[in-house]
Amino acid sequence: MTQSPARFDAIVIGTGQSGPPLAVDLANAGQRVAIIEREYFGGTCVNTGCIPTKTLIASARAAHVVRTAGAFGVEIDGGFRVDMKKVKARMDSVSGNSKQNVEKWLRTTPNVTVVTGHARFVSDHEVQVGDRVLAAERIFINVGGRAAIPDIPGLDTTPYLTNATMMDVDFLPEHLVIIGGSYIALEFAQMYRRFGSRVTVLQRGPQLVAREDRDVAEALRQLLEDEGVAVVLGVDGIAVRKDGDRVSIGMRANGAPFALDASHVLIATGRRPNTDDLGLEATHIRRDAAGYIEVNDTLHTSVTGIWAIGDCNGRGAFTHTSYNDYEIVSANLLHNGARRLTDRVPAYALYTDPPLARIGLNETQIREQKRPALVGRREMARVGRAFERGETRGFMKVFVDAQSKLILGACLFGIEADEVVHCLLDTMYAKKPYTLIQHAMHIHPTVSELIPTLLGDLRPLGSV
Repeated sequence: MTQSPARFDAIVIGTGQSGPPLAVDLANAGQRVAIIEREYFGGTCVNTGCIPTKTLIASARAAHVVRTAGAFGVEIDGGFRVDMKKVKARMDSVSGNSKQNVEKWLRTTPNVTVVTGHARFVSDHEVQVGDRVLAAERIFINVGGRAAIPDIPGLDTTPYLTNATMMDVDFLPEHLVIIGGSYIALEFAQMYRRFGSRVTVLQRGPQLVAREDRDVAEALRQLLEDEGVAVVLGVDGIAVRKDGDRVSIGMRANGAPFALDASHVLIATGRRPNTDDLGLEATHIRRDAAGYIEVNDTLHTSVTGIWAIGDCNGRGAFTHTSYNDYEIVSANLLHNGARRLTDRVPAYALYTDPPLARIGLNETQIREQKRPALVGRREMARVGRAFERGETRGFMKVFVDAQSKLILGACLFGIEADEVVHCLLDTMYAKKPYTLIQHAMHIHPTVSELIPTLLGDLRPLGSV
């Protein structure tokens, strides 16, 4: 006799950033909700992403501050050392606390049933977890993503690390070779160099972070190289081979043969969605060629009553985009909202030190669109706060539509850029002309006080 499915008003698959708050909102509205988690409560951000990596970055910055303290007149007698076991223990404590809080929140919320195990669809509105089948008219897919592993000869028989397994490292790699040159790669590169490792970054293209403007990529490369990270661009034909307790890496760099010997290899060549083992072939849910679940402007999939939220929908790969997905769905379902994905302004940060913050369009995109635009640029060396702190690396760029005077985008690379950028971002959301913030009085001495000055020195983009 076939067991009848357990019926709920809603099922949420995954406990990443958008799943838990949505489950709780639905439960508080009186709905019976099942939320399914196969292993790590809190998803990527809590376990292998933002929280643990930024905790590591904080430890690496502390080491850097001590190492460079002499420039500020602070003498460290007897030197210092980085205890990687204590660094990892601190990271585990911070990350573990967040994970426990998410699980406790869900397990103690009335109307929420936590189901542990791997979920697979058996039909459009039925999901199997172990021997149980759960059914609901509303299902929310929040399964996240994982590291994409490239097809590199020899990699199948060679030990390597990913952003997830780096969380298990409690030692200092002698020579960390990072394959990949984007956000994850650069954060780990600077972090482990500051801890004391020799670090080499291998990037396939002609610049780091391919989606950024060339001047931004060059500034990031210079930052890393100044701190002792070796950056190799124009790499192709990579092959790896285990050689005792080492890894031999062969390749071409700008067409010439090149070889490296590494103690450890980190693969940081992108992400892929966790949709390949979800049983979607038993449904009418459509995916694109990369495996991302296709959604419309309100995050509905191709099946009525099913939404895809978070990294698995390909509409953002950040904690804040995932959380915004939750806000859109919750507002529309429970509060008669009319929120849309297309209302969202692209915004993200790269957490090198100093950080890179990006919102809206960059210079390359504006030029490709042939938009009449104005640009303001200011070097961080001309910002009092940066000068006082001895952190003058970087610059600020902001782009304005020449006709409407609306802000099109901005790139801030420098001290506190990840916080300063929000005054520009909020002006974009308000759909107000740049003159609104240009005329604002900001506090001195801050980095933000230079935003009005930056906007007061706009020039046609073509002349820059």
